[in-house]
Amino acid sequence: MKYDIIIIGSGPGGYVTGIRASQLGFKVAIVEKENLGGICLNWGCIPTKALLKSAQVYEYLKHVDSYGLKAKEIDKDFGAVIKRSRNVADGMSKGVQFLMKKNKIDILDGFGKIKTGKKVEVIGSDNKVTEYSADYIIIATGARSRELPFLPIDGKKVIGYREAMNLPKQPKSMIIVGSGAIGVEFGYFYNSMGTQVTIVEFLPNVVPLEDEEVSKQFERSLKKSKIKVMTNSSVTKVETSGKGVIATVNTKKGEQILEADIILSAVGIKSNIENIGLEDVGIVIDKDKILVDDFYQTNLPGYYAIGDVVPGPALAHVASAEGITCVEKLAGLNPEPVDYGNIPGCTYASPEIASVGLTETQAKEKGYELKIGKFPFSASGKASAAGTPEGFVKVIFDAKYGEWLGCHMIGAGVTDMIAEAVLGRKLETTGHEVLKAIHPHPTMSEAVMEAVADAYDEVIHL
Repeated sequence: MKYDIIIIGSGPGGYVTGIRASQLGFKVAIVEKENLGGICLNWGCIPTKALLKSAQVYEYLKHVDSYGLKAKEIDKDFGAVIKRSRNVADGMSKGVQFLMKKNKIDILDGFGKIKTGKKVEVIGSDNKVTEYSADYIIIATGARSRELPFLPIDGKKVIGYREAMNLPKQPKSMIIVGSGAIGVEFGYFYNSMGTQVTIVEFLPNVVPLEDEEVSKQFERSLKKSKIKVMTNSSVTKVETSGKGVIATVNTKKGEQILEADIILSAVGIKSNIENIGLEDVGIVIDKDKILVDDFYQTNLPGYYAIGDVVPGPALAHVASAEGITCVEKLAGLNPEPVDYGNIPGCTYASPEIASVGLTETQAKEKGYELKIGKFPFSASGKASAAGTPEGFVKVIFDAKYGEWLGCHMIGAGVTDMIAEAVLGRKLETTGHEVLKAIHPHPTMSEAVMEAVADAYDEVIHL
């Protein structure tokens, strides 16, 4: 059967690309070997946020007295929490099924493998092989947990993010290797549920991609919540033959031995590019990524790739933007290439972290003269009333032209606030324009205006 576009993978890259392509008049098919929505909807972004919401509600219930309320016999049901998360994921996956029907997109169930001549071979669960052809093939196969040689994932005592959100029993203790978004989000969830959590990070700071001030604040928050944090440390050996796990950790002070029920490996991701035919057709790969141009064409005409399999941030919203840009170009429109310097990053632990643009260190390294402003949520009326005074907003401007170089937030709800900075930077907004845009009071968002005011020595509430 012939299509205009065949997409391999139905995650937030694949299904969004399919819908936009259908809107543009293309006849589209999507190959999916498991669940519509891919990892993000089924085992990543969505179900983890459901778990984190349960943890947040549980935290509120444990501290209702601080809001002038009383409650007795507060407890959690770990199995019910996991079940709720899975139900949320299932509901979202069904939503994608509806969108596929609405947009007349065919779903080809099975494992997709590209062939020469712009063909795709789909291997069904019954091993039946069916061949399809298309004018354009888009690879959107995503990624999985990366495994370290000394930390192989067995799915029971050494787990990845997928197993972490579906454990049959809550562990009493857990070691998390890696303090990126995946590591600290699960750290927050399990700690809130009552698991004793230790986070081991190889680099000097937790959430190491963030601005250093944010990292330091977040580490203080972790320790305040009784999570043990070990930075400048690495797991060198794991013993799993006993009842739990025994990890040897190399630290600045020498080797330490940690014992726990389970270890979560959160050391990054590995692109799903094996056995999909890349070598057979001659698509160029470098460092686990498929090389593409500004509009996601590989070295072979007619073959494209988006999302976690190409260089750039491995984020759901990036994959969606790349796919839309790709098919709009194929349709003869004139889309702008994705601006990778203006991609927001979000971490949904407690407190939340959100950022876009340059960190202070990066801006200094590029030679900018800076105006930097900070506004702590402890000075925010809304944050105080909500009982969430932890954290701050930090803004970074070029002193010469007023360009908004970066924005970094840590606190309650900041993942919903960062879009202001993304939009402002997209529109080349200056600090003066942000300062003169009236923000509503009392809100968490007015902290952005206050931080800008601080940068320009006009802050009122500090």
